[in-house]
Amino acid sequence: MSSFDKDSVTLNDDGAMIRCENLVKIYKTSEVEVVALQGLDLTVDRGELMAIVGNSGSGKSTLLNMLGGLDRPSAGQLFVDGKNLLKFTDNDYVEYKRNTVGFVWQNNARNLVPYLTAVQNVELPMLLDGRRKRREKALRLLDSVGLLKRKNSRLDQMSGGEQQRVAIAIALANDPKLLLADEPTGSVDTKTSNMILDIFKEVNKAFGVTVVIVTHDVRLARHIDRVVAIRDGRTSSEIVRKRSYSEELEQIKGFGETAAEDNDEDFTHEELVVLDRAGRLQLPRDHMDKLGIKGGDKVKVEVDDESGRLYIVR
Repeated sequence: MSSFDKDSVTLNDDGAMIRCENLVKIYKTSEVEVVALQGLDLTVDRGELMAIVGNSGSGKSTLLNMLGGLDRPSAGQLFVDGKNLLKFTDNDYVEYKRNTVGFVWQNNARNLVPYLTAVQNVELPMLLDGRRKRREKALRLLDSVGLLKRKNSRLDQMSGGEQQRVAIAIALANDPKLLLADEPTGSVDTKTSNMILDIFKEVNKAFGVTVVIVTHDVRLARHIDRVVAIRDGRTSSEIVRKRSYSEELEQIKGFGETAAEDNDEDFTHEELVVLDRAGRLQLPRDHMDKLGIKGGDKVKVEVDDESGRLYIVR
């Protein structure tokens, strides 16, 4: 039974799994103040699989830590599963991390206990939570990620890709509603990376869990229907598929190599600039390069009355 205090948490179940509005995170020391997030807006639907991309320092890791209950927001609104994380008590955070969110880290040593077998690692979260029939469920989860045959292997007996698959099973052990993955393909080759992404898709479909993958690798857009780009602590753009990934796979199967050759990012995706609630927008970096402008430059914005198109004039 959940121990969340409904009065302190402030429930707001509007159908979204994640809703960030004007989210701010400020880190303060005795000498400096750093604004890691400065008014970020983001909505993620229940059961959605999406990715958040951004360069180092963009704010994506800060957002991940707050979604995972590892850090507290400074201002704005952050609702996950209808609960307002800005209102959380320490006990609320413990309950949240135990039952609402699951984590898959890039560093496999952080995911797995090295002297335990794969099945024992998957059992561990359930053991700590006092759940019954742990072995039975752990075996089912290992089977769901294709590693039932490796159930008795330890960390040093598995490849990097196998370790990551065990990590996904561990993250699912306590039936989270939200699964967060931090650079899950950062330390594996392309073939293994594609396999891990396919497992996330299968898990998303089979368990109905919302999956958010945080990475610096924009190539993930080829495999995921929605990718949100963060720059300078704000949502800058969204890369969305013109058709679902499953529909494109069917096209490739039907038309062979020609469709596969055409199945590049420009053909399958379009990038949309996100206008925040204050009316601000961030132009994609390549657009700024084409216009010959940089951050801090002053430009003129014009609207064509007939077409309704927005023009930026140097």
